[in-house]
Order: sequence, then C-alpha cells, then structure tokens
Amino acid sequence: MSIPTYDAIVIGAGSVGLPSAMFMAEKGLKVLCIDQYASPGQGCNKAAIGGIRATHSSPAKIRLCLDSLQIFSSWKETHGFDLEWKRGGYLFVAYGKEQEKSLKELLAIQKAAGLSIEWHGRDELLNIAPALRPDGLLGGTFSPDDGSACPMLSACAFYEHGVSLGLTCRFNERAERVVVRHGSVTGVQTGRGNYATRLVVNAAGGQTKEVAQETALAVSVQPDCHEAGITEPVQPFLAPMVVDIRSMPGSKNCYFHQHTNGQVIFCITPDPPVWGSDRRETSGFLPMTARRMLDIMPRLASIRVRRTWRGMYPMTPDGSPIVGRSSAIQGYLFAGGMCGQGFMLGPGVGSLVARLAAGSLKNGDEEILAELSPGREFGKAEELK
Repeated sequence: MSIPTYDAIVIGAGSVGLPSAMFMAEKGLKVLCIDQYASPGQGCNKAAIGGIRATHSSPAKIRLCLDSLQIFSSWKETHGFDLEWKRGGYLFVAYGKEQEKSLKELLAIQKAAGLSIEWHGRDELLNIAPALRPDGLLGGTFSPDDGSACPMLSACAFYEHGVSLGLTCRFNERAERVVVRHGSVTGVQTGRGNYATRLVVNAAGGQTKEVAQETALAVSVQPDCHEAGITEPVQPFLAPMVVDIRSMPGSKNCYFHQHTNGQVIFCITPDPPVWGSDRRETSGFLPMTARRMLDIMPRLASIRVRRTWRGMYPMTPDGSPIVGRSSAIQGYLFAGGMCGQGFMLGPGVGSLVARLAAGSLKNGDEEILAELSPGREFGKAEELK
C-alpha cells in the first residue's frame, strides 16, 4: 500500500497551525494538518480571551499582528463568516510614573513599525473609557485599530476555508515521530499511519518542545499556565481592551475587555510563573483578579462571574515566537512559542509560514524571520509580552 504524500504537513490544528495550513492550501500546496484533539482549536486556542493587538514592543510582532488585524477585520466581508470581530482598540493605562515612562518610551518603536498609537492624558483617556477610576490616572496609550474576535469561531472559519481549498485534517491523531533521513524530513508517523512529505511545520502550541524532542531538536519553549474568566452579559459600557501593566502581589499585569455579546472577559499574568501543563483552575485566581480589576474600574463590582478556566502560554525566554526553518534538519519549520499570543499572531504567522513554504517571501519578511529565528540569541524580554 502506498503512503499518502503531501507537500507539507502541519502538526497542530490550533491558533497558528490552522491558518498556516489554510494559507499554504491557498497557495496551491497539498497540505495535511494533524491534531491530537477531536476538532479544530481545542488546545491552547480555546483558552484565549480573544484579544488581537499589534501593540507590542517587538517590531516583528507588530508587523505580524498588523497582518492578523487586516485578516480578522476583513474576514466577514471577504468570506461571509462572522468571527465576532470588534474594533475597540487597546488601552494601556498608567497609574504610576513608572508605567507612564515605559509606555511613552515604546511609542517610537511602535510607530516606526507602522502601529497607529498615541499617548493620551487623563481626560482624553476617560473619554475613551469613562468607567476607569479617575483618581491617580496619569494617562495611557491607545491603539484604535486593535480589537477582538472569537477564538472558536475563528478556528472553525479557518478550518472550513482551508478544507474548501483542499486542506486535509486528521483529528484524534497524535504525531509520534517526524521521520528524518540523511538530515532531511521525509514524513510523519502517527499512531494511525505514516505520511510522506518534505516539509513539516511544528505548530503544536504547548507541545512544541515535546514534538521537537522526538526529532532530537532542542527548542526553548516551556508552558506557563494562565487563568481567565468571564462574567454574565451586561449592557455595553467598555469599548477597548484595558491593560494594567503594574506589578502587584501574585500578578505582573491584568487585562480585560467587553465581548460583543456583553460579557467581560479577563486574565492576568501570574507572578511567579506557574510552569507546566496543569489546566485545573484555582480558588485564588478570582479574588486576586477581582481586586486588581476593581482598583481601576469600580463599576465592575456588581457584575457576576460565570466561570473561570486555565490555559497554557507556550513561553520563550524573550517573550517572542520561534518562527522559521531549523538549521539542523532540512524541511523542518517552527511556528511555536507564541507566549500566549497565538490567537492574535496566528493569521500573520500563518501567512508568513505559507510564503516561506512556497518560496514567495515579500519585502520585510527576512527581517521578521531574523528576529524570530529558532537559532537566535535569546536576550532581553519583550516588554509587552
């Protein structure tokens, strides 16, 4: 019996793997996407809170997310599928001089990379988000073109569009081994069969390191658990995603937004990090996060929380993704280590992966790939990771 052969095999049908496979199919490649879960987007993707921002301190991430924003914002008009896209912007608030200084210093990098963003004083910020606590508010940066969408609807949309282009997906199937001969990829072995290919994309999210180790490759990705929650729906009162970058006991920052259906969705970055893949929620998350949120938006006090959950952030040492070809194995491509930003980076990264696979890089791609190279020196951490 002959082995099924593909131009490319993507490991992972999540925030990055699905758009990568979809865009490669758009370029006419015969693509197989393999995922251990039962359906699209069931790994880290479904734990995302839906924020999509190009407001980063890394030029590569800014450019990739600008591409993502264009894809998300035009998807319904282009493909007729509602992703619950909302253009509400991202608001980084400063309640202290340290945050003000940091946010202002980043503006030059952000604007140079093409981001639409400005510093606004206290009164201007209160016009953008009237529910903010005015006492102690110094101002903040606002990027109006950022927004949000539904992670699961997006996964379904990318999957359906990919399949319409000839993409093959195999679910409930785990990639056990990337087959390498004489230093080059020749296929993928799963518990259900073998597949031949000359190109493999490791987009396995929280399992990126594990998948790489099957081929004796070392990759600096380690899962870090983050918790999130959602409230009951209420009348619209908050347009942007609000981000508080102050470090407080138990958390490095806090961010929340109001969904198009009225629910407030929220998350923190735990401090110290919670390394590992334990996705059980904790009893301490909600009380700590509620205190943080009420400190800057007292109006939230009367809204009831419906549920909380825990997801994984596949972290790298510098807070930026690992995207590009392996220098050790011909035909092995990384698209992992999204540091909890796979949903917002996914379409931009996926489009770049497709161009790399098809040999059709556009102007500026080489600079992005150099910044995110698997073989780079991991230096200073990205400030808004």
